[in-house]
Amino acid sequence: MDLFNAIIQILDSTIRLSVPLLLACLAGLYSERAGVFDIGLEGKMLVGAFAGAAAASVFHSALIGLGMAILISVAFAMIHGFASITHRGNQIVSGVAINFIAAGSTIMLGQAWFQQGGRTPALAPGERFEAITWPGADALREVPILGPIYAELISGHSILVYIAFLMVPFTWWVLFRTRFGLRLRAVGENPAAVDTAGISVAWLRYRALICTGVLTGIAGAYLSMVQNGGFVKDMTAGKGYIALAALIFAKWKPVNAMFACLLFGFLDALSIRLQGTPLPVIGKVPVQFMQALPYVLTVILLAGFIGKAIPPRAGGVPYVKER
Repeated sequence: MDLFNAIIQILDSTIRLSVPLLLACLAGLYSERAGVFDIGLEGKMLVGAFAGAAAASVFHSALIGLGMAILISVAFAMIHGFASITHRGNQIVSGVAINFIAAGSTIMLGQAWFQQGGRTPALAPGERFEAITWPGADALREVPILGPIYAELISGHSILVYIAFLMVPFTWWVLFRTRFGLRLRAVGENPAAVDTAGISVAWLRYRALICTGVLTGIAGAYLSMVQNGGFVKDMTAGKGYIALAALIFAKWKPVNAMFACLLFGFLDALSIRLQGTPLPVIGKVPVQFMQALPYVLTVILLAGFIGKAIPPRAGGVPYVKER
């Protein structure tokens, strides 16, 4: 049972750690399917985390914090759209600039407003999203096998966790079963044909970026209002880049993206679990190696699959209307 409990704990950590990756990955899926490469997922998550924690601390409301996180992330997504869609700038440069602006502005504003070295005050219970206990979870906890699965893996998560995983079938439905999704995929493959049909390429791409902003805002709010209970400097820690790697690994498909993010979450959870634990033959592994393990495996996985993943044909190419 000790081994079973350890597996349950690792899987529980996997779910929790994969949520921001999943939300950011789905966010990138919307923009890249529309032909807009978004390196700025990291920056939008970071400003969302800061805005959510700051608003929740000031207004003492988790919902206001979530709304502010989404609003600010959408605003940054519109800045990216203004630079890369309206003015047809380089999408990679625009995304990198957003990351730098987010990293600097969150620290500067955090210090100016709260005088805690760029941090926000610790969030009280009413200012963050608490875990939801499903009916009968406590009573079934002692039941062998099924009890821990229900009580730990299914129950006991915040509402943002359930929203993240519900977004997977919803995104699949939007992309492959709606007119908006059909046009979104078409504008990422052949924007000239979409324009010929009388549909605005720019407006479609802006709407895709709005979806991106909403999802990265929720991802940022999860980091600061669920995982940490407050904002700290650079708390995204490269999760936006790992989400991009998961998106490529998943070949721009929602269900594949979920499994890719769960894989990266599992690697992260496993590295945390094994820190300081002696391994057979090898012995005690340095903590720094275990912390770097998810990032190393990310590079290995991408090296094996990057050649097989074909991005949308119009991705990264600004559309110029033919006259």
